Amino acid sequence: MTDTRLLYGANINANGIRQHYLRYGGKGTPLVLVPGITSPAVTWGFVADGLASKYDVYVLDVRGRGLSETGPDLDYDLDTYAADVRGFINALGLKDVTLMGHSMGARIAIRTARHDSTGLAGLMLIDPPVSGPGRRPYPANLDWYTQSIRQARRGMTAEDMLKFCPTWTEEQRQLRAQWLHTCDELAIRITFEKFQTEDIHQDLPHLSVPTKLVVATRGGVILPEDEQEILGLNPAIEIVRVPDAGHMIPWDNLDGFFAATL
Repeated sequence: MTDTRLLYGANINANGIRQHYLRYGGKGTPLVLVPGITSPAVTWGFVADGLASKYDVYVLDVRGRGLSETGPDLDYDLDTYAADVRGFINALGLKDVTLMGHSMGARIAIRTARHDSTGLAGLMLIDPPVSGPGRRPYPANLDWYTQSIRQARRGMTAEDMLKFCPTWTEEQRQLRAQWLHTCDELAIRITFEKFQTEDIHQDLPHLSVPTKLVVATRGGVILPEDEQEILGLNPAIEIVRVPDAGHMIPWDNLDGFFAATL
């Protein structure tokens, strides 16, 4: 087995639901990592291992993904996701927290900090979709998510995953093929649709903790004009660009990702 700083996985009841998480490292100040729309916590293990060289890392399974609670009776809107993260931090009594989110997770981190920044030392926003009411759509296709989830529910191999993630390593594709079926299609659909109806720009001027925006140079999610608008809303935000990386930055340029975040 590959060496890992994984300590354990656990479940906690927070914001009224079961939230599953993985803990890495155990030393340093806490970092809570909120993954993207179809990324169970376990698929971020190779990233968490690196982050654990500096932080005490907690990787969340967002509701509707992985081993956290799911189901059609749950809400999948940005305010609820943010309340989950706040509930998680409070339930574990974490202080001096670096809150890192990727894609959907970055939008959740923004809303969490806007609502209540208690105990937060800083934000790291990894290529968040900047779509919203009246804005350019998020440059992804819902069918890409739903088709891969449906295939994963029936059983999927790393080879099958090639058509969805052609640049990933076999190990990365194998892990995604193993865990993608835990992503609830309804949760994914609602979240994807809300990328276009929920506005994070209104939150940016109200961020009161040090914030770093990490941008993929070839992802097409955040364009130069988006960077300028973000800085106009909050000039204190630090922007770092990772070269040779698409939206899934650590999968394309892991060293560049760590250079931007550690």
